[in-house]
Amino acid sequence: MRLAELSRLSGVSTATIKYYLREGLLPPGRQVNATTAEYDEGHVRRLRLVRALIQVGRVPVAAAKEVLAHVDDDSLGRTIRLGAALWALPQDPAPDEEDPAVVTARAEVDRLLRMLGWETARELSVLSPVHRSLVVAVAALRRLGYDWDAELMAPYARLMHQVAERDLDFLETHASEAERVETAVAAAVLFEPVLRALHRLAQEEESARRYGIV
Repeated sequence: MRLAELSRLSGVSTATIKYYLREGLLPPGRQVNATTAEYDEGHVRRLRLVRALIQVGRVPVAAAKEVLAHVDDDSLGRTIRLGAALWALPQDPAPDEEDPAVVTARAEVDRLLRMLGWETARELSVLSPVHRSLVVAVAALRRLGYDWDAELMAPYARLMHQVAERDLDFLETHASEAERVETAVAAAVLFEPVLRALHRLAQEEESARRYGIV
């Protein structure tokens, strides 16, 4: 397909597509002649991912380029490739390691991972921005007097493991490795708000069942 058709199918203006091409967010098409290139369904899919990152996830262009570089790095195994792409998304700042709440939170998170047998998460904890985000959140709760510990977090973690199983089952429905990694990155940006909204709706529903609506 030509640029105009790519624009029509993706809903992205030709000017924006040209910008993404210049910035390296979208791979170049197959050059037909000096002024014309052809694009395929992979470009349509990539445009959707770029829009998800930048417009919905508010990911800066530089960070989006880093994410996409990991998505395209087929020299990496699936777990490392996916992890690197997700880690490149904007993350929470590093916590103050001298803060007593952070020290306690880190210990409880480590104890949680031991309880669950999540050895990969423990091995990567020093590097993982996701692990850091959990420590920051638990520390904030503890400062406010909510003594979240490993036992309290464990049931939630087990439920989220079921969600992760569903996520990966969904990824397996895609044919290519690139599609799987792209879908996982899009899910991190788009599906998490869905999960958050479902959580809140479930809370409303359970509250009404237990306590009524008046």
